[in-house]
Amino acid sequence: MKKLFKGNAVRTLARGAAVTGLTVALAVPVTAAVAAAPAAIPPGLSCDTGKHAIDDYTGYALCRNNGSATQTFWVHLVCGWSPDVDGEHVTLRPGESGQSTAHCAGLGTGIGEIHVRP
Repeated sequence: MKKLFKGNAVRTLARGAAVTGLTVALAVPVTAAVAAAPAAIPPGLSCDTGKHAIDDYTGYALCRNNGSATQTFWVHLVCGWSPDVDGEHVTLRPGESGQSTAHCAGLGTGIGEIHVRP
């Protein structure tokens, strides 16, 4: 009878540890998702961002400098399982438009977010 009691106690402890581990594992992604807020477009620029029409791994930022000073920007892609990438730096004088592009590695899940960086 002692053996049966010990087995039940071990099972109960293991079940409790599994539930606690699952609770912690589920709580972490929710916190991480809330912390990742998209960055705002730099002041003075008006930009359109998106994925390439036939390639979900290539993203772009097409911007126009509506300000009165020269500005530099680049596109930043959040690439899922692959490392994030930055596009070429583009410098625009007032009134000029330009585009920065970048490409996520093909091993990942593709583009998750597109940001314009100053």
